[in-house]
Amino acid sequence: MGNARLLSLHIHPVKALRGVALPEYTVEPWGPAGDRRWVLIDDGGKVVTQRQQPRLALAAAEPLPDGGILLSAPGLEPLAVTVPEPTATVTLEIFRDKVEGVLADGRAHAWCTAFLGADVRLVHMDDPAVRRPVDPEFALPGETVSFADGYPLLLTSSASLDALNTLIADGPHAAEGPLPMNRFRPNAVVAGTPAWAEDGWSRLAIGQVRFRVAKKCGRCVVTTTDQVTSARGKEPLFSLGRHRRIGGKLVFGQNLVPLDRGTIRVGDPVRVLD
Repeated sequence: MGNARLLSLHIHPVKALRGVALPEYTVEPWGPAGDRRWVLIDDGGKVVTQRQQPRLALAAAEPLPDGGILLSAPGLEPLAVTVPEPTATVTLEIFRDKVEGVLADGRAHAWCTAFLGADVRLVHMDDPAVRRPVDPEFALPGETVSFADGYPLLLTSSASLDALNTLIADGPHAAEGPLPMNRFRPNAVVAGTPAWAEDGWSRLAIGQVRFRVAKKCGRCVVTTTDQVTSARGKEPLFSLGRHRRIGGKLVFGQNLVPLDRGTIRVGDPVRVLD
């Protein structure tokens, strides 16, 4: 582990839209600054992701300095969206969690609806310190999370991706590989570790920021969605099902919870603490 380092950093300002690679970011208790603070909901208040709408992979949200976002997508003029005033909230449902959020303005709803061809609204999480606790089965008291699937930060390993791509190449869907890391939509990618070494980590430090490992990340159909074209295939779920079924889940990556605030940067050393 002496050569382990941070290979890349990513945020997804709007859950399910294209990710943004950054040279550094601030780690907040609920995740990377600017990550998944916005989400789309349907007319019933349920969160809309690539699970239901793979076309979301074609849209992008660039972070703006004031916490707002710049939306862009094929066929539409870009739209700058400002952080809404938290005068009133709406209740939304994300993986059985009931969470309060603040609606963006009507222009944002119209833009997103036009892109998807379905009635959706854009919602901002105004106060991640209190809005949504981490799954109590894997949380410590007071831990919270943004609109991420369940945990503040997702870490993956380049060596594990190489190993997975070798498995795909040896399987019946070899033509789909090799897969890029964006299929797994991580926040941090580590290089210089053995394949699958992250399975055994309990705590680690990236630069000066410490994290605890909450649980292995179970993967879903989103990983089969090409993040450039939005087309779906069989991999990596087919190969994960054959080789990486752990505790009933198809596993790739680790869910982390920060133990410190601080800034992490591409190239930072990664140290396993225990």
